[in-house]
Amino acid sequence: MDKTRETLSRRKFVAATASAASLLITKPSTAFTTAAHSRIKVGCIGLGGRGAWIARHLAEREGYEIAAVADYFPNVSQKVGAELHVPENRRYSGLNGYKRLLDSRVDAVFLETPPYCFPEHAQAASDAGCHIYIAKPVAIDVPGSLLIQKLGRQATKEKRVFIIDFQTRTDKFFIEGIKKVREGWLGKVGLIAAVYSDESFPDPPLGETIAGRLVNLIWVNDAAIGGGKLLNAGVHSIDVALWMAQENPIDAMGSSSLSRADAHGDSHDTYSVTYNFKNGIILNYQGEYIPNQYSVISCHAYGSEGHIETYYAGKVGIRGTKRGWRGGENKNLYASGMKANVETFYQSIVNGVYDNPTVEPGVNANLACILGQMAAEKKTRITWDEMLKTGPEIKPDLTGLKM
Repeated sequence: MDKTRETLSRRKFVAATASAASLLITKPSTAFTTAAHSRIKVGCIGLGGRGAWIARHLAEREGYEIAAVADYFPNVSQKVGAELHVPENRRYSGLNGYKRLLDSRVDAVFLETPPYCFPEHAQAASDAGCHIYIAKPVAIDVPGSLLIQKLGRQATKEKRVFIIDFQTRTDKFFIEGIKKVREGWLGKVGLIAAVYSDESFPDPPLGETIAGRLVNLIWVNDAAIGGGKLLNAGVHSIDVALWMAQENPIDAMGSSSLSRADAHGDSHDTYSVTYNFKNGIILNYQGEYIPNQYSVISCHAYGSEGHIETYYAGKVGIRGTKRGWRGGENKNLYASGMKANVETFYQSIVNGVYDNPTVEPGVNANLACILGQMAAEKKTRITWDEMLKTGPEIKPDLTGLKM
């Protein structure tokens, strides 16, 4: 969602590339060799803007075969499937399209649907023995987040790859900068400030079913479909904050409101949340998702001897009283991060690397956002343990949708 002054919108960026590949066919859970031309047979579930963009990239990347696609909307599945030369009988649609895709036998799945689907789809893909590449946020509630954590750990035990698609964790400047924070370049860190401001998304009147909410990121406005705006947006900057803090918060308190004009979804869109950590760090999160011509994603940490500034698709660097680091800038992080994760996914599968290091931080960032959202919307203090015990299961109303 980043439409900073330096970058294009992270959500709206679309790469117009497509090609077909003539690839070998394997079975789910097949042990791949390290041969240069190992082929991974994948199914792409969810073909909206980002899902179709990633599918086009896979079609160009030697080593992947797009063997099947699925989207709730038949016209989307047929259009993207035809573009990618997927056989017509392997272009699935409806709520159960993902089941038919898994029944067609693929080695791996790319999950790019509204996030309420992720736990159910990931469970089915795990049961089918598939490697899993999943967008974020990974779930809309606590039970879903914990299921993703369980499935990620299970994948490691069963020698499968499970990757959560955070872009910042692939960037050399973020990696090096946060490494220096952990090495003590800032001295004792006391405060972390995380910000996510963006322009929001269309929020038209509700229809008889939620079908009309499943397109054009409208679902971000709906807690039961997309989990709400702090979870969808704030997960990026809060993930970086937890990366810096090196632990999960013990509690959160804050406030939020619904500020956008003519709102129809139930998600709040302005947030101020304060998190406390056992190590004494305070994290302030500020988020607003209103059309006001201001967009930025950042996370800064302030210590006794210096501070670090990090911007999504922007500059990363350290200034201090004893030492500094010039750092650098990746203006194309939205695209480069995805490509790096797709490459890691491939290399991990063919080389048998099953440590799945993105699962725990990805789930923790998800839970931290849910904690902050709960505390802010209730305008009260909630502990991490209370969130885990009382966070409700959230289910969308799927009445009238095609199976």
